[in-house]
Amino acid sequence: MHRTQLENVDLNLLPALAALLDERHISRAAERTGLSQSAMSRALQRLRRTLGDALLVRDPGGYRLTPRAERLREQVAAVVPRLGAIFLAETFDPAALSQTIRLSGSDYTVAVLGIPLQRRLLTESPQSVVRFHSWHESTFEELGRGGLDLTFYGAQAPEPLHSTALFEDRFVCVLADTHPLAGAEALDLAAYLTCRHVVIDITDGSQPAVDQILAGRGTPREVGSTIPFHAVAPHALPGTDLVLTFPERLAAVFADLPGLRVVAAPPEIGTMTYRMAWHPRLDSDPAHRWLRDSVRTVARDL
Repeated sequence: MHRTQLENVDLNLLPALAALLDERHISRAAERTGLSQSAMSRALQRLRRTLGDALLVRDPGGYRLTPRAERLREQVAAVVPRLGAIFLAETFDPAALSQTIRLSGSDYTVAVLGIPLQRRLLTESPQSVVRFHSWHESTFEELGRGGLDLTFYGAQAPEPLHSTALFEDRFVCVLADTHPLAGAEALDLAAYLTCRHVVIDITDGSQPAVDQILAGRGTPREVGSTIPFHAVAPHALPGTDLVLTFPERLAAVFADLPGLRVVAAPPEIGTMTYRMAWHPRLDSDPAHRWLRDSVRTVARDL
């Protein structure tokens, strides 16, 4: 059937057609589909006009199918169940999934969230592969192009991406135990701004969760060094006067390193809301819903 013809066809007639061809009787077809006998008679008349064929012809023994109707009966029997399946809710079993799950984030993501998340995903979907990609300046664009399933970030993702908060992390300051401020319990903002800093280079040489707050106050910090990895940065502090502003969950891992002190960060810096972000085209995808639910479960258990 040509496209212009198909656009003029009422697909609601298909169940009536299937019932009429199977039952070869208007009353039984009506009962099967839940229609009244008069409604089924009207449906038959519309089908006859649409198809240009009588379909059912009465004879002394009841109704008989025309040759066209006999051919249609086989076609409809194959097509109607497939059409029905299109509109059924998709079922999803992660155990049957076999795909690469593509995640992106800094090494903070991997250290704090990634390992338990990987364990959960591979337990529920043992045929899948979990691949972590390093965060970079084009990560959000890659998410938009479909090159990533999820990314994790310590700030709000840009539109049109969707995101949701996973957990909060407080900032602390890590410094050498020989630093002039090493004896403090906490740094106030004035003292903090007199220091030179090790900046975790997340985007364009900045640590957005910290530097966006300071820039918004008009009090940027002085950069002494930028390092692209959280895990390496504490090792750069001994023997220097540098200050590292670090998420507390990860700082606990380095608290026992010799030569370091951990003190509270200025309250003006506040906390980091850590989020996951994805493209809205994946909102209703069953596999992606399972992935997001898995992330939320792991984040709640941290």
